[in-house]
Amino acid sequence: MRKFKPSFEDLLRSSLRSVLKNKSRTILTSLGVIIGVTSVILLTSIGTGLKKYINDQFETLGSNTLFVTPGQIFKEGGGFNQNFSSMITISFKPKDISNLKKTLKNVIILPEKSFSAEVKSKDYKKSTTIVGSTYLYGPHGNALPSDGNGRWFTKEEDEKNALVAVLGQKIAKDLFPNTTALGKKFIIKGKSLKVVGIEDARGSSMGGPSIDEFIFVPIGLANDLAGDENIQEIMVKTSTKDQVDSTKKTIEKIFLKDYNKDSFSVFDSAQLLTSINSIISTLTVALTGIAAISLVVGGIGIMNIMLVTVSERTREIGLRKAIGAYPRAILLQFLFEAVILSGLGGSIGIILGILGTMAINQIFPAQVTLGSILLAFGVSFIVGIIFGVTPARKASQLSPIEALRYE
Repeated sequence: MRKFKPSFEDLLRSSLRSVLKNKSRTILTSLGVIIGVTSVILLTSIGTGLKKYINDQFETLGSNTLFVTPGQIFKEGGGFNQNFSSMITISFKPKDISNLKKTLKNVIILPEKSFSAEVKSKDYKKSTTIVGSTYLYGPHGNALPSDGNGRWFTKEEDEKNALVAVLGQKIAKDLFPNTTALGKKFIIKGKSLKVVGIEDARGSSMGGPSIDEFIFVPIGLANDLAGDENIQEIMVKTSTKDQVDSTKKTIEKIFLKDYNKDSFSVFDSAQLLTSINSIISTLTVALTGIAAISLVVGGIGIMNIMLVTVSERTREIGLRKAIGAYPRAILLQFLFEAVILSGLGGSIGIILGILGTMAINQIFPAQVTLGSILLAFGVSFIVGIIFGVTPARKASQLSPIEALRYE
């Protein structure tokens, strides 16, 4: 008997017809792959977007920035200290700022004090974060209002603890919804403060609270409002990146005169950025791996349906083999059908993943990358091949006589 050897195009066309014959089954069979691919793209997009957002935030601060905080943020071997919060036993005081200014030259020192308080306008009240700093914080902490949005408080206002404030964009709209906040007054703890500036939209800082809801005031005024002189963080900006290491060592020497070495941390933006990126990468890989489990589940679903399909088409397989079809042609057709099912699921998953990322990006940083699309699509095809082999082999190994007698 002469064997019939169909072309690749014939096998692909026949596979497509078989898959599209029952559209409902096809979509349901591909559902696991759709969910898996969508989840993988969404999670990798969130991780990539968050990493880019944080990198952008640190770029605006510059590579010449040092941070001084209470507690030991980093472990000796690198990475964040999990017990960081429990190790905060001190808070900085104005004298620490004075000591830095006496020793360090040609640097900008930006103390930062923050606390929660209720703010009130004529028609609105809300508890929000009050941030106290100096007149230099605006131009050097990337907080300067743009043209038309007022100004930062001046050196004179800073030194006199003037009752002035710069509002985040959202809190400005909340306090004064029907008019501009510039020049208006609001109440914090019984004191009437005048709005001199409104910040541009800045979003959250490294996934934390939204800066757009913060209110910035002179640090002396912040001390009066809070009832203490505690300072939570000190930012030091050097003239050039080359000064960072030497300045860091000098700061450590200054603070070691009054504090134990385990009670404070001095680190630069690059060190902090490296640790944050490492955590985000590890978390993204872990979550993506968990999401990829649904791809395996989807592959098992494809294999089960293909095994059912082989049973349903046993007589067809027997007839084709009886008229000379090669076992390899039977194997390839069923393998193609499995790959088409997973490829279809992968394509739909990619579309849903991109649309989902666009939606998430409206409220949280997310960015689709070509690598995540290729990875998800490639894995979906591999799933189709791996889980399609068993049903395809079963179909190709059927005896034509037994298959024709199958009912």
